[in-house]
Amino acid sequence: MGKSRNARRRSAATAEAVVEAVDGGLAQLIPDPERGRAWTLLIDGAPQSHVDLDDPAHLSFEYQRRLGHVIDMVAPPGRPVQAVHLGGGAFTLARYLAATRPRSTQQIVERDAALVQLVRRELPLDPNARIRVRSADARHGLVKVPEGWADLVIADVFSGARTPAHLTSTEFLDEVRRVLRPGGTYAANLADGPPLAYLKAQIATAGARFAETAVAADAAVWRGKRFGNAVLVAADTPLPVAELTRRCASDSHPARVEHGRALRDFTGGAAAVHDDVAVASPSPPPSVFR
Repeated sequence: MGKSRNARRRSAATAEAVVEAVDGGLAQLIPDPERGRAWTLLIDGAPQSHVDLDDPAHLSFEYQRRLGHVIDMVAPPGRPVQAVHLGGGAFTLARYLAATRPRSTQQIVERDAALVQLVRRELPLDPNARIRVRSADARHGLVKVPEGWADLVIADVFSGARTPAHLTSTEFLDEVRRVLRPGGTYAANLADGPPLAYLKAQIATAGARFAETAVAADAAVWRGKRFGNAVLVAADTPLPVAELTRRCASDSHPARVEHGRALRDFTGGAAAVHDDVAVASPSPPPSVFR
């Protein structure tokens, strides 16, 4: 039986963790002691999402903050957009978009049906938000989105702590391009560590399908000093690189943005990835989650 509304609205600061097996492993919802109704979602110990039910515009994880900057540049606050989220987690970015751009229409594609049920039960969506959640593989779910429907496609898909191989190829990006309307934006959360071969290949893959690309990551990741996240942004129209650079540099988790020739030089001639040679993203070292 579902929990009562009062139970669902309990303070995270006084609540206990929720632990439940889902399709992708062991899910944990950990209450945030510093924010009244905020929770962190972990799968098999790997942090996946942070969400504040009282303030869905609050983004805690650094990569989610950078994706939030991308959302803010796709459309000014208050203007509705149509967005597809590949990978659901705790629906953090969909909640952010709904809070900052009411009347937006969004689709979330999340393969883990048990995780979707857990999040819906424990961290319910605003019933007035126009968010549809579909339990399906990201690439298969993308096929069902009408051509030219989306202003924005965000890929944040991890099986365990790795992005599946079939979501790393030019053929996958062909489907993303089909779904985007002219002038639409694609953004992806990528994770890699030294020697950054995966990141370089993903930049080359996006460059083979989009006219403009940019990447935001913190300096230690750029230098190959540690494993971490990088947010890739791609479009066929000029990207607001100066604004993204300013926002990322002044963020509480500063990041450096590279684009143009500097980004092409960074890839070092890496080849675009096609389905027949695609591999999953590298596993993070155990020390990342300690």
